[in-house]
Amino acid sequence: MDTITLWELVALAGAATLVGFSKTAVSGANTVSLAIFAAVLPARESTGILLPLLIVGDVFAVRAYRRHADWATLVRLFPAVAAGVVAGTVFMLWADDAAVRTSIGVILLVMASVTVWRRRTAGQQAREQKGQGEEEGRGEPAGEGRSRARLKAGSYGVLGGFTTMVANAGGPVMSMYLLSAGFRKLGFLGTSAWFFLVVNVAKVPFSVGLGLIDGHSLLLDAGLALCVVPGAFLGRAVVDRINQRLFERLVIAATVVGGLQLLLR
Repeated sequence: MDTITLWELVALAGAATLVGFSKTAVSGANTVSLAIFAAVLPARESTGILLPLLIVGDVFAVRAYRRHADWATLVRLFPAVAAGVVAGTVFMLWADDAAVRTSIGVILLVMASVTVWRRRTAGQQAREQKGQGEEEGRGEPAGEGRSRARLKAGSYGVLGGFTTMVANAGGPVMSMYLLSAGFRKLGFLGTSAWFFLVVNVAKVPFSVGLGLIDGHSLLLDAGLALCVVPGAFLGRAVVDRINQRLFERLVIAATVVGGLQLLLR
């Protein structure tokens, strides 16, 4: 790892704060952190450095929303996610920094497109599911059989596992799945919190084996982790007051810029 300048360290600290904020408030903000880490650091190494910070944020998210998880959904997802993580690990075995940087850039642009599509369909889903619970739990879309539900969980799970292993970018994929499954606010936050804590912890041995996490990366993480904490508390404090539409627009714009920057770098 090359020497980090003061301004690069400031950028990483800001991105780490955004990690904490995204875990307890707006998950889409995490793609901005991913873009900053991949721009400041070698893209391949950035995934290993970011992972422990994500776990710190996951701990705060679970602490805040632990009672609202739907474990039946999590159990249904985990086998497919494991397959996606293994596929992502195989990819990382041969991918050099240029390939990882390109992959992260493409994933960011795809995730931004998915988020735009999700925003356009969320209103329609909300109207269809009105009356099934305003804050907590979920309502399965009408007519969705068990085989279709398993197929959907499998496809989202594999894609989420791959993207989270390669780029720590499984958030938008899982958001799409949970929203399509009819999760309301607290059920969404609680299930997502437990999902990413379990998956990110499970990714650690793979990242160590790939050489993405070592003593040097953990030393940098030790300092940056201090920035995750205030972001997590800030997100928890303002989660009910955020202008979601404006914030998502800013996140999408920043994600697109970050993805293009990585592709053109």
